[in-house]
Amino acid sequence: MDKTFFFIDGGYLSFISKYFGKGKPLKNKIEKFAKNIAKAKNLEIEEIYFYTAPPYQSPTPTEDESRRKAKYDKFILKLKGIKPKINIREGRVQRGENGFQQKGVDTLLTMDLFKISQKQEIKNLIILTSDTDFVPIIQEIRKNFCMKVILAYFTDRKRKSAFSLSNHLWNVCDDKILIKKEYFEY
Repeated sequence: MDKTFFFIDGGYLSFISKYFGKGKPLKNKIEKFAKNIAKAKNLEIEEIYFYTAPPYQSPTPTEDESRRKAKYDKFILKLKGIKPKINIREGRVQRGENGFQQKGVDTLLTMDLFKISQKQEIKNLIILTSDTDFVPIIQEIRKNFCMKVILAYFTDRKRKSAFSLSNHLWNVCDDKILIKKEYFEY
């Protein structure tokens, strides 16, 4: 089997999980989820890159903020001991007028895609995202490093829904894998 690296936008994964769980995230194991998706294309995961951000902490954290951060830290610690290796890449959460937003996560993912694509032994990259910001780096990887880029995605097939997918992202990838609820099972 060809060596494959899997890049997961944690926010997008959470969004899909909550959809399948009817508002509540499904219990899952990231490594099993990634293996289930790769198995659909007869691929084996070499490493996983997981992009997330710790919960917002105000200068003087509230009890709720502290509790959320403690749960997050426990989750991240658990991921660090899993095989295949899960590389955790953390941005930050910024509080703004429209609520909370992750910052820096897309940049980290782009940097890692470029760095990993230069490794000659890797043949496939799977990217779980719906963000068209990754189109230029995907084009670059396919053109200059001759790697196969596979898009893992979910859609509810409704126009202008939260799960709408850009044709631009769709067309730039070599192959696609539709996320199914059973991929979360372990």
